[in-house]
Amino acid sequence: MNQKEQLDTLNDIRNIMNRSSKFISLSGLSGIFAGLTALVGAYFAHQALKAYVAGDYGYGMDADSDIEIDLLKIGILVLIVAVLGGIFFTYRQSKKKNLPLWDNTSKNLLINLFIPLATGGLFVIGLLLNHSSAFGLIAPSTLVFYGLALINASKFTYSDIRFLGICEIILGIIAMFNIGLGLYFWVAGFGVLHILYGSIMYFKYEKGEK
Repeated sequence: MNQKEQLDTLNDIRNIMNRSSKFISLSGLSGIFAGLTALVGAYFAHQALKAYVAGDYGYGMDADSDIEIDLLKIGILVLIVAVLGGIFFTYRQSKKKNLPLWDNTSKNLLINLFIPLATGGLFVIGLLLNHSSAFGLIAPSTLVFYGLALINASKFTYSDIRFLGICEIILGIIAMFNIGLGLYFWVAGFGVLHILYGSIMYFKYEKGEK
């Protein structure tokens, strides 16, 4: 019994240390929701691209500009919905664990996530503004920078995030050598991988919690 009490005490100490140094309110359901949102967005993007290829697209004289603008709108909408869903599920998880949603740990997590994401966003914008033929580089670039962001932020939350980031980078590099298939790699990276990761996180950390 004495040995069991000592092990319980060590587990309690470890949990306290994790709570103070790592953001553990991240919900696997937010990953699943983000993945499903990405799949829905990819469907509409695919429909738009199919109409564009068939020559039945455009509201004005320039169908190229119309498709780029519409794809950008779809991407922004998917991002907004995914972020809002992530906030909702993370808030619910923090209430369940009786932990603050905003503290130094969550602030450090967001800062380390935001720096590579913002850098990647500016990089992609620069590509589009200066190279009209760089549209095919968007998917590889966003996947790589997103993976780097996850790896950079992983030291402030579950280590599983690091492996997701590595997978995103690998996908982005493969996509770089398969220009023209960007939408499929987006589906794999932002859709399928998120759903798989979210499911693993849910069953590993959340299922069975009261």
